Formats: sequence, C-alpha cells, structure tokens
Amino acid sequence: MNQTESAKRVALVTGGIGGLGTEICRQLAQAGRRVIAVDLPARAERVEAFEREVAALDGAITFEPVDVTDFDSCQQLTARIEQRHGSLDILVNAAGITRDASLRKMSPQQWQELMRVNLDGVFNMCRNVVDGMTSRGFGRIVNISSVNGQTGQFGQTNYSAAKAGVHGFGMALARETARKGVTVNTVSPGYCDTPMVAAVSAEIRAQIIADIPVGRLGSPADIARAVKFLAADDAGYITGADLPVNGGYFMSF
Repeated sequence: MNQTESAKRVALVTGGIGGLGTEICRQLAQAGRRVIAVDLPARAERVEAFEREVAALDGAITFEPVDVTDFDSCQQLTARIEQRHGSLDILVNAAGITRDASLRKMSPQQWQELMRVNLDGVFNMCRNVVDGMTSRGFGRIVNISSVNGQTGQFGQTNYSAAKAGVHGFGMALARETARKGVTVNTVSPGYCDTPMVAAVSAEIRAQIIADIPVGRLGSPADIARAVKFLAADDAGYITGADLPVNGGYFMSF
C-alpha cells in the first residue's frame, strides 16, 4: 500500500471529546488519518467546544454520538462508518470514568457504572470492529488503561480492576488477531494534567508530583504520541504490549 492510500486510514476514538481524547484525535489527524471522535450526545456544549478546538484541521476530525455501554449503539456506529468510508482501520478506546470509594463504602451501582464504561465499552467497540479489520487484513486497536491498573490505588478497586482487565482483554485479543494483520496494544498513562486529576486536592496533587521521577504531571500530548506510534502502519510487529507513559512513576520488567 502506498503512502497516499495509507493516509486514508479511518480512526475512531471513544471518549474523543475529553481532554485526552481530543489530543489523540488531533495527533492522529495530523498523521493523515480521517478521525471520528465519539462521545455521549448529551454533552452538547462540550461537543461545540470540541468542534471549535479542531476546526483548524479542515474537517479531518468529525463527531459521532455513541453510548459505549450500549452494544447496539456501537454496532450501528461501526456500520455507519464502514458504509460511509469503506473501512474502520484504527480504534482507540479512551472512554473512561471514575467512581471512587473504598470497597467498604462502594455501592454496587458505583461498581457497575464504572465497569459498563471502562470495560464493557472496550468489549462493545472491539467486538464490532474486529470482523471488518480481520477481513481486510489490517487494524490497529489501542486501549487506554492506567498506571493504577498496574499498581492498584486506594479507593479505586473498581477502576484498578477495570484497567487491569483492559490489558488482559487486549493480550487475549492480540493473540486472536495477530495473523490477520490486526495489532492490539495498551497504553497505560500515569497522572496527567487533565480535569480528572485537577479535581484532586492541591495537597494530594503535590504529593503525586513529588513521587514522579521526571517531576511533573504528564500532558495529553505525551499520551497521544504513544497512541499515534502504536497506530502507525509500520507498527505491525508490536502487539499485546502495554506501553507505560508515566514519567517513571511505576517501573517494572
């Protein structure tokens, strides 16, 4: 496939209008991809702000509504994109929420709401794109996990379990699709300068930064750069990997 054809790859980013998702969309578009950012349709003001943020990219990024917790919604979205563009080549699962509480205080609703978005959403999207990717002989799936899926975190049994599950899911799917030209990888961000971290108290945030060897929070661009790398056409020999982007906060073999 020549460079011009390759540049027409179609990428879908769930959670695409969040702080991290927007930057992932931007960097994929700058790499020549046609990008569809998907998120809940109820966030009308945020959708309008997102469209203003990416307006300079001349239509390379468009928005589509989807509820990642709804399998049928994901199926319909995938069908629309494949009908419109002919393929769906890159999937980035970046949609995620927190419902923090110690396990002794965590309600079943807090557990179930988080799992439906952070883990079921990955299944719902991957299940609906994998047939097309394998039949076409090309696909790049990048799932966003978290350093807390590797280390655990107080008050996040639900979040840590889901994010660990994301990588386990990805390793299994990577084995199933490797001979079909489809790679499945994980990016595990550390603490980044996003609204989710900004909501933490200043005292706790200062302690977090003190524990990061590089001495700062990550930026959405740091994470998006890793996603873009794994989504590249010539990244076909990397699959089942978990790429930590955490400033040295957690290191392991």
